Amino acid sequence: MIIPKPVHLVRSPGTFRPTAIAASGEAVPVARLLQSYVDLPLRPDGDVVLEVDGEGEAYSLSVTASGIRLRGSVAGLRHAVQSLRQLTSGGEVPLVEVRDEPRFAWRGAMIDVARHFQPVSYLRRLVDQIASYKLNVLHLHLTDDQGWRMPVDRHPALTEVGGHRAESMIGPAGGTTYDGTPHGGAYTKEELRSLVFHAAARGVTVVPEIEMPGHARAALAAYPELGNFPARSLPVWTGWGVSDALFGVQEQTFAFLREVLDEVLEVFPSPHVHIGGDECPAAEWETSPLAAARIAAEGLPGPASVHGWFLGRVSSYLVSRGRHPICWDDGENPHGLPREAAVMIWRDPEHGLEAVRRGHQLVMAPFRSTYLDYPQSASGEPPGQPAAVVSLEDVYRNDPLPSGWDAECAARVLGTQAQLWTEFVRTPEHAEYLAFPRLCALAESAWSVRRSWPDFQQRLAAHAPMLAEVAPHHRPLGLRP
Repeated sequence: MIIPKPVHLVRSPGTFRPTAIAASGEAVPVARLLQSYVDLPLRPDGDVVLEVDGEGEAYSLSVTASGIRLRGSVAGLRHAVQSLRQLTSGGEVPLVEVRDEPRFAWRGAMIDVARHFQPVSYLRRLVDQIASYKLNVLHLHLTDDQGWRMPVDRHPALTEVGGHRAESMIGPAGGTTYDGTPHGGAYTKEELRSLVFHAAARGVTVVPEIEMPGHARAALAAYPELGNFPARSLPVWTGWGVSDALFGVQEQTFAFLREVLDEVLEVFPSPHVHIGGDECPAAEWETSPLAAARIAAEGLPGPASVHGWFLGRVSSYLVSRGRHPICWDDGENPHGLPREAAVMIWRDPEHGLEAVRRGHQLVMAPFRSTYLDYPQSASGEPPGQPAAVVSLEDVYRNDPLPSGWDAECAARVLGTQAQLWTEFVRTPEHAEYLAFPRLCALAESAWSVRRSWPDFQQRLAAHAPMLAEVAPHHRPLGLRP
């Protein structure tokens, strides 16, 4: 019944009913986490014993007729707690022996809060939900053409102006119908720090994303001088799709981005910082005198090469600050990123080979099997991105490691994650419906070495009571149009 499926599990006849938890030292915070799930006191003579031992994320869980023992590093103990939570029913736990560890280190979920702002209370609940299935990264897409949600003290107009748009497009990109309703919102730094702390206690790292050089129109609405045409004034975008508005390449823009990133680093201790990098049409760089001057000064081959040069320059700054930049794969970057940068593969997995051969680590996020804004079936679903269906089975069959890759290439795959873009997602309830149970499937593809779709279906059906507790607004299991 455990999701994701453990490496090794043997069940024996009988059950055990625990009465108290015993923990000391580094295990105490994990014991407190367990107490948030089960109503048991913390006592030295407890029959549920948590022991810190080992490294990495491996753990063991032993349930016998005389007691329960959880053992692992602090990270491993958290995973053991989630497995014990899933096994517990009516206060009793079946007798089992579990040995387990993840296949991949990066097991993530991305939520887009730029297109439709989501309250921090939902983000905290999402952390709880993904931790229940041993996912360990919450990727926050904080900025885009339609909104800027990250407060920056040195540049307050980013949220005061860039955090609000006049209305929102109804339907897919390219439409002409709008809702006529203003939309906006931004977090405070205290809210974000609290979210980071809440996530860390559950073994989840919050990775921030600040989009560049494209998807920048909300920032340019606040500070037009940062664009390719500084005298131009643009509103925050009300449409979906890809805007042509890009950050300019003047030194003022790079100084601004360094100041923004400095404040991002103060709030988010994540080793990785996402800098976007996708869907960046070069039209403005082809016509901007400022861009032409920069291309000549840097000796770049032409406007198309500015993309890679821009990301490389910002990435190098993050490396100098001790962080690992990560960006979306959007084709070749002729001038390259620093090797410390990771690449998130959103196109077909085979595109990851290009980045691997340049020496980068990868996070696999192919849209055909990890984009949760696509409908879950061909009919009977809420509006979503057109032209594709991403079913529960599609997500489950996503293998982060493409077949045929040699050991050297495979070693550079950090893991995988799901993406929930929110052009069509206005409420936390809708987000939860789209996320679950598909995130359960993603969790297993990220964690488990040996997988079987029929076996997963059976375990998920047996898991239904807990899924209803974890994500009450999930898409009903077995739903047919």
